[in-house]
Amino acid sequence: MHPAAEHSPLGKSSEYVSTYTPSLLFPIPRAAKWAELGLSAETLPYKGVDFWNCFELSWLLPSGKPVVAIGEFSIAADSPNIIESKSFKLYLNSLNQTPFADRETLEATLRKDLSAAAGKPVGVRIRSLADVEAEGVVALPGRCIDELDISVDSYEHPRPELLRCDASRVVEESVHSHLLKSNCPVTSQPDWGSVVVEYRGAALDHASLLAYLVSFRQHSDFHEQCVERIFLDLQRLLKPEKLTVFARYVRRGGLDINPYRSTETADFSNHRLVRQ
Repeated sequence: MHPAAEHSPLGKSSEYVSTYTPSLLFPIPRAAKWAELGLSAETLPYKGVDFWNCFELSWLLPSGKPVVAIGEFSIAADSPNIIESKSFKLYLNSLNQTPFADRETLEATLRKDLSAAAGKPVGVRIRSLADVEAEGVVALPGRCIDELDISVDSYEHPRPELLRCDASRVVEESVHSHLLKSNCPVTSQPDWGSVVVEYRGAALDHASLLAYLVSFRQHSDFHEQCVERIFLDLQRLLKPEKLTVFARYVRRGGLDINPYRSTETADFSNHRLVRQ
């Protein structure tokens, strides 16, 4: 478990606070998990963002009438802190009985509080249900590898030694799987996700990638660190000219978390999947 997470509200009984309380936000430094992967803030081999989507966002108008909307928050992958997810939900719940003059005022408040917790500016966008409904859901890019015939007997820890490639062939491709699962390192509850690998480099053996992803099934770690581990393991194997790994996780408590890591400077898109 991350040492800071022991002091977070995750896995503990919590009082429902329905009026604005920014102190509920609980930042967790990324440095300890980076160190586990042999990284530091100065040596990150990727760029990226964590998209958080909140489907239980509500507040009051000055008249007392409630509003519901969907919140989109983008936290830079190199921010000093992640925000512990239960504390994020408790903070958002504290808006439920709080009046705001208008949507812009609420967005500014969210931006200020979340940026202070993350240690770097956080992007905030409040969207109407109609806007999100009109967007619909999307399919992941590239080939789905889930129908490949593999034998699996290891689920406790990620096994990068399973990964194989053909260094004699250089390819550029996108592949994805919906079979990513890991567990929360604090509560041991399951986290379900879909993962995309896009790269140009030595040809990756798809069956070995699927077996590797399944090996996360009983692994305990936060969403962000799972994606970073996948990115680093593939980077070591493929020595790619470019590499992007991202995961779209199923929501829990009205929040989904979607980490993107890439060698490229990209305009990452935040589109929902059918399970989201």
